[in-house]
Amino acid sequence: MERSVFHIRLQNFEIQAERILDASLRTRPIAVISSHHQNGTIIALSTEAKAEGLCQGMKVSLARKISHSALLMPYNSTLYARMHHYVTRIVTNYSPLVEPTVLGQYYLDMSGMEAIHRSKTQAGYHISNDIHGKAGLDGQIGISANKLVSHIATTVTPEKIHKINTGDEPKFLAPLTAEVLPTVQEQSVQRLVRFLHLKEVQHIQTIVANEAASLVLFRKYHVKLAMEAWGKDTSMVTPPAQKDHIVEQTILKQDSNDEVLLRAVTKHLAEQIAFRLRYKQQVARSITVAVHYTDGYKFNKTGSAAQNDNYTVSALCLDLLQRANRRRNRIRAVVIDVTDMKPIANQLMLFRDTGVKDQSLASAVDTVRTKYGFGIIQSASHLNIVR
Repeated sequence: MERSVFHIRLQNFEIQAERILDASLRTRPIAVISSHHQNGTIIALSTEAKAEGLCQGMKVSLARKISHSALLMPYNSTLYARMHHYVTRIVTNYSPLVEPTVLGQYYLDMSGMEAIHRSKTQAGYHISNDIHGKAGLDGQIGISANKLVSHIATTVTPEKIHKINTGDEPKFLAPLTAEVLPTVQEQSVQRLVRFLHLKEVQHIQTIVANEAASLVLFRKYHVKLAMEAWGKDTSMVTPPAQKDHIVEQTILKQDSNDEVLLRAVTKHLAEQIAFRLRYKQQVARSITVAVHYTDGYKFNKTGSAAQNDNYTVSALCLDLLQRANRRRNRIRAVVIDVTDMKPIANQLMLFRDTGVKDQSLASAVDTVRTKYGFGIIQSASHLNIVR
């Protein structure tokens, strides 16, 4: 059976949500900002605000100087989350396999739905019209045989519905800029692509076609980059209920690049992650630490932990933080995402080592936290957060 994956992208989701809540904003230049602090940044903005010279990632202090008529609105996470969940419920009526991603974006696995809808394009129009009729939101839908190409379609095409036939993926990707491929965002690959002036995907396709040359240039990224360049993707549409992951995050009260504070925040999050892993009696094969900067950029690094005690998880997360924090800009948020978990084997040791001591200490602390709450016992480094 031929796969059919839809990607729905509701453009300017935050702006659309604000205008649904207040109809008087529909013709006014507005921008959604992270905070009213002068170091806050613009997260989303209307076309009217763009016409006045504002842009995404711009500092609030500069935006106020450039435009006096634009309305700067604080980020309403509750409103956006509810709208996002409501749209998820709408599109679930069209497929049992729906994967919501970031706000305003959704994947649908529509494989085998040919008997219900006359064509994939018609199904796309039905979904788009239903979202607009029930939620009042507009957007684009990309249709292809996999998630990668469908996602790229909604990024680069202005059409309401854009369908890429199976086999046409390389032809569709060829004229696009190389940055549309996720692997090109890797720092080492990005430097090489710029050095070789590989401006379009077709230039990368030419190189990866020669496997020997591609292996020399891209090394461990060769296979992944080659698949992306030819429009191949084997990842499945995974509903939230089937995802097994743990996420902890902290949004700083004030954007900061204070290393002591950032390490304290990361260690506090890591201890929460470790506590939840021990509760599930699992260890994490994949732990990702992501830092979100004040200007909208995000970097992350991933590692794995063989144990779930506080020391092991904290040491890994602090190392990942140091590797992910590659810029001098202030940081707004730190996020730790844990996936690919497996049960831990509690094997008895002939000799006591530091690992056993760490596990015993963690178990004793967990007993107290389970009874009286996680915050009843904190590391000394947590005082840096409180200050």
